[in-house]
Amino acid sequence: MSVVEKGKVCVTGAGGFVASWVVKLLLSKDYFVHGTVRQRNDDKYAHLNRHDKASENLKLFKADLLDYDSLVSAIHGCTGVFHVASPVPSTTVPNPEARFNYSIFSIFQLYFIALLTLLCHLEKKTLPFLSHIFSSTLCVCVFARARAQVEVLEPAVNGTLNVLKACLEAKVKRVVYVSSAAAVALNPGWPKDQVLDESCWSDKDYCKTTKNWYCLSKTLAESEALEFSRTTGLDVVTICPTIILGPILQSNVNASTLVLLKLLKEGSESMENKLRMIVDVRDVAEAILMAYEKPEAEGRYICATHIIKTKDLVDMLRSIYPHYNYPKNFTEVENETRLSSERLQKLGWRYRPLNETLIDSVESYRAAGL
Repeated sequence: MSVVEKGKVCVTGAGGFVASWVVKLLLSKDYFVHGTVRQRNDDKYAHLNRHDKASENLKLFKADLLDYDSLVSAIHGCTGVFHVASPVPSTTVPNPEARFNYSIFSIFQLYFIALLTLLCHLEKKTLPFLSHIFSSTLCVCVFARARAQVEVLEPAVNGTLNVLKACLEAKVKRVVYVSSAAAVALNPGWPKDQVLDESCWSDKDYCKTTKNWYCLSKTLAESEALEFSRTTGLDVVTICPTIILGPILQSNVNASTLVLLKLLKEGSESMENKLRMIVDVRDVAEAILMAYEKPEAEGRYICATHIIKTKDLVDMLRSIYPHYNYPKNFTEVENETRLSSERLQKLGWRYRPLNETLIDSVESYRAAGL
């Protein structure tokens, strides 16, 4: 990409943790921002309209990653797109690749099984055979698998392709896709003593075997995005952040914020003393903008800063905030892989110290009543 034009840009999933900071940063740099949200008038997006310059330079669009036409409307007229939206499951989900042949196993049949199961629980004495055959576990699995397909892989992979196709149609100059270190780090074949760099990809089969569907979704989506770039000529740059902490702007609690809240409040009897690779959300936003504005930016960039053991992280937090309910004991685990952001730093990226991230995170949680 040549010299950046500070015209219209689009941010998908604009109300999320990372995207909210991207929107804030873009507005501060005098970009006109199109932000996609699920419902324009939802109160959970009110924080976006409180950003400086939002009243004149921010326009929200109702859009869904699986609704191509809605993406076309949001991206129309934009010179750049920041694809940040992606599903993050809060709990372990069943195999999201499992699809149903609804001509054989219809919605009516699913409903019928659920009804029979309910009857079984209510009438175990009179219908013991049905109670045995149609257990509640079956119904839960049936519905959960169908839901997981819709909530995890499909929006991540097909949604990303929809965004890229809309960008190609709109003649967008560059797309920055926010992937994840999850698309890098799950590779048992990588030498254990070698730091992971951008040439490493998470092993898709290993992700399936370990049921790590989030890692699989990010790996598939990023690889599809870069392949789309190669075959169509659309300029795509990807950013792969590790655990993202920092102050929250949005009203809802995101997955990575829960990681820190768990350390602060749950008071676990025992916790694994594993490595935490942390990066500040504001530094991630800067990296995303840099990947867009720097003409020489290309390919993948790992975005990681502080690598710290969980016990050391807790000790650091306790020295600043001594009255939280921290984990009591730690069990040692095998040495884990480490990631390098050397390539991103060569592009000019810099980051803030960890204690600043932790203090600003906790203070924002307190302000939000968390």
